[in-house]
Amino acid sequence: MNLHKEGYKIIPIATLILALLYALLYWLIPFQIVQIILAVAAIVMFVLIVRFFRDPEFPVELNNNQIIAPADGKVVVIEETEESEYLKEKRIQISIFMSPLNVHVNRSPIAGVISYFKHHPGKFLVAWHPKSSTDNERTSIGIKHPSGVEIMMRQVAGAVARRICFYSETGNPVEQGEKFGFIRFGSRIDLYLPLDADVKVKIGDISYGGKTVVAELA
Repeated sequence: MNLHKEGYKIIPIATLILALLYALLYWLIPFQIVQIILAVAAIVMFVLIVRFFRDPEFPVELNNNQIIAPADGKVVVIEETEESEYLKEKRIQISIFMSPLNVHVNRSPIAGVISYFKHHPGKFLVAWHPKSSTDNERTSIGIKHPSGVEIMMRQVAGAVARRICFYSETGNPVEQGEKFGFIRFGSRIDLYLPLDADVKVKIGDISYGGKTVVAELA
């Protein structure tokens, strides 16, 4: 299993904390059955943390007319909204909620050039809260398609997430499906698409980053 580079920073620290906590409780609670339960709990927690940072590799089927999911998760919003930060016009918003069990690597939904980037400090409301897109800590990323169409992607921190990572910058080219971000631990991705985009998903659908076609450009 491939691990994302963010995991190499967190996993050793988490392992040390789990080991120290287990040693302390082992010393404080001298009952064998409780010690066994604690050991199993520590192992399960370690496996979950390692699994969270998995970074699967697979070929991306490129298609310039398609917009692919930027992340694994569940489609929780499809609605027309006013995007007032960068595009400043009505757009179709598609939001994907990522639970701590999902792969948290973020991928570019289209090929193009990074036309806008801004990080916003903010709150840590649960990621499905209606105001999380505007009130939570987030980054906004504009991508200009070779056709001239621009879309915006927003990485939104959730109640547990405390770090949003973006590995490109304004002016850089990106390939469709290219890995360019990560959010830990549990979060949301918003896409702002043209009103004439042909949406291919519905509320409740499960998306797979780099694989699921969420819409097609007109």
